[in-house]
Amino acid sequence: MPLPGAVEMPIRVATWNVNSVRQRIDLLLTWLKECQPDIVCLQEIKCVDEAFPRLEIEALGYNVVTHGQKTFNGVALLSKLRFDETKSGLAGDDEDVHARFLEGVVTLKSGVLRIACLYLPNGNPVGIEKYPYKLKWMSRLLEYSKERLKTEEPLILAGDFNVIPHARDVSNPAAWTEDALFKAETRESFQSLLGLGLTDALRAVTDEPGLYTFWDYQAGAWQKNQGLRIDHLLLSPQASDKLANVGIDSYVRGWEKPSDHVPVWADLDLEAA
Repeated sequence: MPLPGAVEMPIRVATWNVNSVRQRIDLLLTWLKECQPDIVCLQEIKCVDEAFPRLEIEALGYNVVTHGQKTFNGVALLSKLRFDETKSGLAGDDEDVHARFLEGVVTLKSGVLRIACLYLPNGNPVGIEKYPYKLKWMSRLLEYSKERLKTEEPLILAGDFNVIPHARDVSNPAAWTEDALFKAETRESFQSLLGLGLTDALRAVTDEPGLYTFWDYQAGAWQKNQGLRIDHLLLSPQASDKLANVGIDSYVRGWEKPSDHVPVWADLDLEAA
């Protein structure tokens, strides 16, 4: 889905909820070789840092940084560009021990590119503490974004947001109105991020409905194309100005023993140093 007049891009940034990196390592390596992303944000790696399959990925030319957690959550950054700095954890709640946020900075010819890899809480079932935790996490992300946007540098928030932004982003909107992913408060929080000046990369390129990034394992959701778009790349103005192409590698969902999510990527007209 290239923008009109787009040129071939030197930097490709991707996000993928792999749903257990050790179970999907062969799929991940195959996709990395096919897609050739420069920077990758992974979510739900579901392992501690020491258990991450670092060597196999480093053999493909990636620098690897992880923020892992046993059995649950966990995020990782892979980059063909050297990291100038990395930081794990989202500010705003010192008691939150979930491994859901990892930030990295790489150097460009024109400055730096900051990537925030994130895995937002699901929030279900609504009615217990999980949903308030989700909304609080989104509020913390809003404050983080406000501060980062002040620097006026290229910034990408990439990950599994567990947010269906619009009715066109889900196959059956009526079935999801009370779900934490699609409740009005959730979508309003997401819109607050866009209201800061962040751009939803996919929607900068197309308004087409039926573009999904997740299909449940149950009830033949993939075969029936009953999907959701919950994995997003949000770009600061300095990044969105350089946006040339966006893609969803939905074919990966058809591989043997796949994740229930698929990769999403964006090409940016930014040159590495």
